[in-house]
Amino acid sequence: MSEFSQEDIDRKISLQKGDKAPNFSLKNSDGIEINLNDFVGKNVVLYFYPKDNTPGCTTEACEFTQNYDEFIKNDTVIIGISPDSTKSHTNFTQKYDLKHLLLSDEDKVVSKLYGVYQVRKNYGREYLGIVRTTFVIDKQGIIKKVYKSVKAKDHAAKVLADLTNKD
Repeated sequence: MSEFSQEDIDRKISLQKGDKAPNFSLKNSDGIEINLNDFVGKNVVLYFYPKDNTPGCTTEACEFTQNYDEFIKNDTVIIGISPDSTKSHTNFTQKYDLKHLLLSDEDKVVSKLYGVYQVRKNYGREYLGIVRTTFVIDKQGIIKKVYKSVKAKDHAAKVLADLTNKD
């Protein structure tokens, strides 16, 4: 008998290219409500990550910051979402001088909405957690690309390259 609900077991990333990105409101590190619809008219790189100040998540966040100016030149907003608190995001942002938005999804409502809060396995142990995933959303709010089970290293550069490739 699994300790997880059937809903948890069945949850998968079902959003795909061409879908309308579900709107949401979450607080940033300053406690200000940020709404995805605030960014209609801009491209959005929406990335979900497990935890502030862990090696992979730090690599990913720092690489988005390193490429931040190039994303801005391409009319693109970067938003990172994790279950960490706004206070944790404030500390993480200050520690690594991050330039992009980090939003707090402590109740995992948005992570579930986007299908990234799933049953995970690590060393034979099952647990509920965030599957590192990135959604590229166009200026009209349509998902242009979904990166599933992302490897943190060099991910930001790959997203930027795909975003600037006008095929």
